[in-house]
Amino acid sequence: MSIEVVNESGAEGINEMMLIDVAGFALGRMDVHPAAELTISLVEEKTIADLHVRWMDLEGPTDVMSFPMDELSPGAGRPDAADPGPAMLGDIVLCPDFAGRQAQLAGHGLDHELALLTVHGCLHLLGYDHADAEGEKEMFALQNTILKAWYDDVECRGVVYQPKPTGLGAFPSAADRQDLDKQMKQLGSIPPVAEPAVRETPQPPDTMA
Repeated sequence: MSIEVVNESGAEGINEMMLIDVAGFALGRMDVHPAAELTISLVEEKTIADLHVRWMDLEGPTDVMSFPMDELSPGAGRPDAADPGPAMLGDIVLCPDFAGRQAQLAGHGLDHELALLTVHGCLHLLGYDHADAEGEKEMFALQNTILKAWYDDVECRGVVYQPKPTGLGAFPSAADRQDLDKQMKQLGSIPPVAEPAVRETPQPPDTMA
């Protein structure tokens, strides 16, 4: 698995190895082909706001956007699939400034929020979404299962990242996240957790490195 992190956000103290670790774990847990490639870009609020309106037609910044190289359905890209899928899964774009405010409201640290959003973004790249109630329930349950398993795996490996949070918002249900969205709205922010933007060409958006 080849995962690259590009930090153009200006935010300091971002644990890039942690992001690579959690993304690699999530993709491995989903049986994604080991030759798959992924880029994680961290950007400023203005940059993600531009992407948000360009690709989603939604104003304002958000926390995470996913740009699949191709439109996948759940199960694509797995080693046992007839077609193992594209080598390049796509790009995940994170906004640490936005995610930081969100993390504070949810009651945990930025590192955990970025780990959660990275798993969320990986699932979008694999074709999962929360456009309807059934898909939303499935995606958030899977997200939490993977994230909890990653913390257990990190502990077993003796790797030290952020501690596993215990707050109610650490492993949110879809309803929990909707409540958080409402709080973000009250602060004047666009609701987070954007749907993936499917690219028509293999080139990443202009803001990507």
